[in-house]
Amino acid sequence: MNPPAPISSTSTHPPWLSRTLRGFARSPLWLKVALGATLTPAIFTPAAWSAERIYIAYGPLERSIAISSLETYAREGRLERDLAAYNRYASPEQMAELQNILLARADLSPVAVSQFLYTDQGEILLSRLGQVIQTESRQPGFYALRSALILAAADPDGGLTPLNVLQKFPVRSLRVDLEQAFQIIGSLEQLINQTSGAIAAIERQSAIEAAAEPTVTLNQLPDLRSPGEFRWDLETVTLFDGSRNRLFLTDIYLPLTDNPGPAPVVVISHGLGSDRSTYAYLARHLASYGFVVAVPEHPGSNAEQLQALISGRASEVTPPIEFIDRPLDVQYLLDVLEQLTESDPKFRGRMNLQQVGVLGQSFGGYTALALAGAQLNFNELAADCRPNDSLNISLLLQCRALELQTPISNFRDPRVKAAIAINPIGSSLLGPEGFSQIDIPVMIVSGSADTVAPALLEQIRPFTWINTPNKYLLMIQGATHFSTLGQTDTGSEVVVFPSEVIGPDPSVAQGYIRAMGVAFFGTHVANQAEYRPFLGAAYARAISEDLLPLNLARFLTAMQLAEALEDTSTGKTTALRF
Repeated sequence: MNPPAPISSTSTHPPWLSRTLRGFARSPLWLKVALGATLTPAIFTPAAWSAERIYIAYGPLERSIAISSLETYAREGRLERDLAAYNRYASPEQMAELQNILLARADLSPVAVSQFLYTDQGEILLSRLGQVIQTESRQPGFYALRSALILAAADPDGGLTPLNVLQKFPVRSLRVDLEQAFQIIGSLEQLINQTSGAIAAIERQSAIEAAAEPTVTLNQLPDLRSPGEFRWDLETVTLFDGSRNRLFLTDIYLPLTDNPGPAPVVVISHGLGSDRSTYAYLARHLASYGFVVAVPEHPGSNAEQLQALISGRASEVTPPIEFIDRPLDVQYLLDVLEQLTESDPKFRGRMNLQQVGVLGQSFGGYTALALAGAQLNFNELAADCRPNDSLNISLLLQCRALELQTPISNFRDPRVKAAIAINPIGSSLLGPEGFSQIDIPVMIVSGSADTVAPALLEQIRPFTWINTPNKYLLMIQGATHFSTLGQTDTGSEVVVFPSEVIGPDPSVAQGYIRAMGVAFFGTHVANQAEYRPFLGAAYARAISEDLLPLNLARFLTAMQLAEALEDTSTGKTTALRF
């Protein structure tokens, strides 16, 4: 049998195989895992998923490969004839990556996988993948995919690996629509290129700003990554907002200082599926510098809610009402703290509730931005949530806000004087108009390897929509959506992420957040001028480590970003939906 000819020989695309290889090799982990059972074989051969054979269709052309050949290569490193025919199109490094990906295992229970795949978000993802992965009768592979994923997760031997998902498909053969796959890969490659261009623009701007600032060396300034001078007490209070029938716990870190005046307050809002201990490391750090830190637990979007989904006690990742309840939790918390500072001996006179900062991560990042004045824009959201193939996974959550029965658009709290949003979501939920309403100091923290809330779409571009003069964009290169999260003190982790998802040494990213949190809130909430030298590009570069380079820019404009995107997309900046 003659080896199959590459499909690109009859197409108008560039050599499809090399392009696919380049796109896949540079793709983020979530795509390699989530689409692993879709694209990995397609990288090397026109094939599709099945218990026996995979076919890939490209127009009228179709080729196949036996799954047994993939299994032999994955487990033994031996190329059988039908796979060997394609070896010449891939480098040794890419072939080694294929071998690793086929056996990459996600330690998720079949119940957890099943529960997620039956949520609205799970079904949307399955629907999109099902357009690429089709059954042998050329029907969308929605149900076959769901079955294969659950069966693979339930297999104690193979587990949830791309190879085992292939072997568990409940059909004899599957087809991959290569044209659809090319569209995904092309969009992914463009997003990667444009993100790289945007990060380069941030680096250039940061260098310009650093050159204009006084030279900073760590031996001339204290290292804000290290703890401050104060010890602290921890008090946990139970709050009940009767107007919403909302019961939630809050940890309050009280610094033990000799200062007779009330201390400024920082509220930390955790992300979806986390809890109030996720940023305990940061709360303790800020308390050591004299801040009272309050960390509420949002009951509809915490680890307990995720556990309820996995165990079958809940049918959704989070209810849409959380878009309202989260900022209202913080407002109610501030109301209670005002009462406690007047009536409770433990708190009397210890908190200044007119000097409040808010910090949040992911869904908590949205919460912080909403409290800072970013108004919800339902017209923008409705337009962006029309059926589309966006690579922005966070839209699956943002679009849930359209289901709100009585939407509230404005959560601005005048007690909040500054906000930090880490990996925030909100590009469509808030939109340019919403971001432009922020009129207090704000810091946006972004990780270049964030595939949940992509840096370009969710942080870099929205940063240019903010008009307040005191704004800061902190870019951590190589950081993921989870790099700044600490170990939970409660052992409540529902899903334990592999190191590839968390990214390189989280302690580095956490050190950056410690330092910049103190500098930012010290400057804009505590109003202490001695912290201002730390809040610049020069200091960010001084504490930057090669493992996760750090850049801070204050003056990145929409024009600079547009020029960067123009440079990386050969004049075509409208192909990606922003």
